[in-house]
Amino acid sequence: MLQSIGLPGLIMILVVVLIIFGPSKLPELGRAVGRTLHEFKSSAKELVAETKDDVIEKQEVAK
Repeated sequence: MLQSIGLPGLIMILVVVLIIFGPSKLPELGRAVGRTLHEFKSSAKELVAETKDDVIEKQEVAK
């Protein structure tokens, strides 16, 4: 069963990340995560658009 992490879990994760990467690397790490999420969202939108175009194309051919 999927359970929520909650506030204590998030604090624990942030402490571990801080220990592993140190405070000087956190901004760089945040930017990298942000860029990765942006690229993922862009790719997902493109994939959905291509799939919709393919469906429309197949519908037009079937007519």
